[in-house]
Amino acid sequence: MYDVIPFSALSVGDRASVSKTVTEADGALYIAATGDFGPVHIDERYAQATRFGRRLAPGVMVAGLCTSVLTAELAGVLGVSIEDRFWFTGPVFYGDTITIAVWIAEKDEATRTLTWEASATNEAGLEVLKARATLKYPRPKEPRRDA
Repeated sequence: MYDVIPFSALSVGDRASVSKTVTEADGALYIAATGDFGPVHIDERYAQATRFGRRLAPGVMVAGLCTSVLTAELAGVLGVSIEDRFWFTGPVFYGDTITIAVWIAEKDEATRTLTWEASATNEAGLEVLKARATLKYPRPKEPRRDA
């Protein structure tokens, strides 16, 4: 978990997948930390009147789970995110178990960047989120020369 994986050890096609049940506690902690008190996340009566019919987990919280799978299971902690794009393709409700697959789509040696993609599906197999993002890796440190 949270390994230091050098850029040279990562390849296009490397992949990781994790399943997680999105809980009310997850939502409460995220909402408290960010101040995202959108009524569709916290107010059952309000949410019932929407096209979803019940409360949704915050989408950006679900997107954050993709980056967690990326760093904890696939690419480690050396890369720094420089661009993130997320598409919310379906609702995530509290209690849903989602499976997040993350893979390395491109690797650029010259710029030391990785482009990763992700797809999250619910237990019914419906895709609920897509992602495409870029990580930038530091150059290896030069050996120290003592004068």
